[in-house]
Amino acid sequence: MTVRNADTLSHDWPEDPSQANVGVQFDAVVMNPPYSLKDWNKAGLKVSDPRFEIAGTLPPDSKGDFAFLLHGLFHLGTNGTMAIVLPHGVLFRGGSEGDIRQRLLEKNQIDTIIVLPSGMFTNTGIPVIVMVLKKNRPVGEPVLIIDASRGFVKVGKQNVLQEKDIAKIVDTYSSRNEIEGYSHLATHEEIIANEWNMNIPRYVAADNDEIAQDVDAHLYGGIPKSNIDELLVLNKSVPEVINSSFEVLREGYLMLNKSMEQLTEEVINAPQVLAKNDELRKVAESFVAKYWHILRQVNPDSDLISLMSEMLSEIKTEVSSIEFVDAYSAYQIVAEIWKDSLTKDSELIAASDFYTIGRTREPNMVTKGSGKNKRQEQDGWIGMLVPNELIAKRLFASEQEEIEALKNKAQEIDSELSELVEAAKVEDSEEYEALYESLKKNEDDEPQDAFEAKMIKAELKIAEKGTSEFEWLKRVEKLLADKSSTNKSVKEKEKQLKEAVEVRIENLTNEEIDMLVFEKWFAGTVDALVGLVEKPLRAELSTIALLENRYAQTFNEIDAQVSELEKAFEALASELVVNQ
Repeated sequence: MTVRNADTLSHDWPEDPSQANVGVQFDAVVMNPPYSLKDWNKAGLKVSDPRFEIAGTLPPDSKGDFAFLLHGLFHLGTNGTMAIVLPHGVLFRGGSEGDIRQRLLEKNQIDTIIVLPSGMFTNTGIPVIVMVLKKNRPVGEPVLIIDASRGFVKVGKQNVLQEKDIAKIVDTYSSRNEIEGYSHLATHEEIIANEWNMNIPRYVAADNDEIAQDVDAHLYGGIPKSNIDELLVLNKSVPEVINSSFEVLREGYLMLNKSMEQLTEEVINAPQVLAKNDELRKVAESFVAKYWHILRQVNPDSDLISLMSEMLSEIKTEVSSIEFVDAYSAYQIVAEIWKDSLTKDSELIAASDFYTIGRTREPNMVTKGSGKNKRQEQDGWIGMLVPNELIAKRLFASEQEEIEALKNKAQEIDSELSELVEAAKVEDSEEYEALYESLKKNEDDEPQDAFEAKMIKAELKIAEKGTSEFEWLKRVEKLLADKSSTNKSVKEKEKQLKEAVEVRIENLTNEEIDMLVFEKWFAGTVDALVGLVEKPLRAELSTIALLENRYAQTFNEIDAQVSELEKAFEALASELVVNQ
């Protein structure tokens, strides 16, 4: 790798000393330049610069996006591929930028435009695109446009592409498929008709999830039959259930004849749905069994990256054969297993072997202190492959139950103490007379939400035995002692369990390692995959619920209610008496 720190545009690099004005050519160029950089032409470059000759004009001084693009394209080999991240403006801005865009399209060098979600970068919230360029595209080859702007999850303040979103982009790019509302192949004729404007809405119409309001349904009630007919998954999967669940209210409008709870239960338990569940369960169980065997056998010669790719590709292919099940959601489930466990674990197994690494432990290093005193210290041992928590959960269940019982007891004591604290703040109550002075106080002598143990003892010394004050104080004293004793027992039991687990790591049997690692990797995987059958069904059931609620009351019924309320208000108003 050769790294240089300079103004790329002012001082072109890399250059080929043996070929002036040619520049080194690369098979791949990847760029993420500053967006719409102002005053980029600090060196006073001219159109004669070989990097800009292809465009026949210089980009405007106010926006350097195309300057970076042309620089990268100049250094791209004839059969290479270039990808550059740019703001949306390069798709539709006019002037010299419009001229450059037209020239690139005329020469058929823009291969693909991928629209990403907004808010993906920490330095800006604007949406961006990835533009893919090639110099040697076949004549007449259309431009692929992928609108991936809606496929993301929010992590903190940032929008993030999930593995399934990336996979869908890559698959669409590789296959160059057209998907309604997602991708389109823009022909040369289309682009000319749009006057070389590549603004995305001209080519890909975004899916509109909003269901249009029906005025007749609002006036006279009923669910529009056209809305129910559009529920493709339900109508094709369980037509008998849907047909029997609605009655004709009037022409073109239906009425649900059962509760949404009953309809949902009938749909989810319909024979067709249960059969599809069984089909996907067999696929999932076979998939897990196959790779459970393969993953335990990896060795130094195994290609782990290829194994991960094969595993992801296979689950996507297997699931895609089952109608209405989202193969990319299945892909995401397996991708998360690799992210959470398999990436690290497969490397450990490959470097040793499954059962050896399953019985290997390493120091548990924790950070202690802060500032200059910040340091790493060992806090016991952890299994390299098998998590300590899983060992405790499966092999020390009785010990964990005992600890949980003690924690519940401590919580009950805390609740009782909290009740007494609140009671002690109520003036003129027995608890106030007996316990108020024993409450912790702040600097302003205001009572806090806890008792002061030493004040309880002090008050007991002067309280007369047999009085209610003495009994209240003794009760609090006992609760505080029980709380301290219980918490101490919890700490001792947890310490004993922690040490027992650390010793057990090195003494796990092969059968125990199999059980624990299988749970670590694949617990819930089959059920999660089978759950994908219900997902589109429940989404459409939610649409039915929305429609039923939307048109539950007609405008006439609402007007009647308003009239009744107005009359009731007028009647009340007439009874009001004003005293001068």
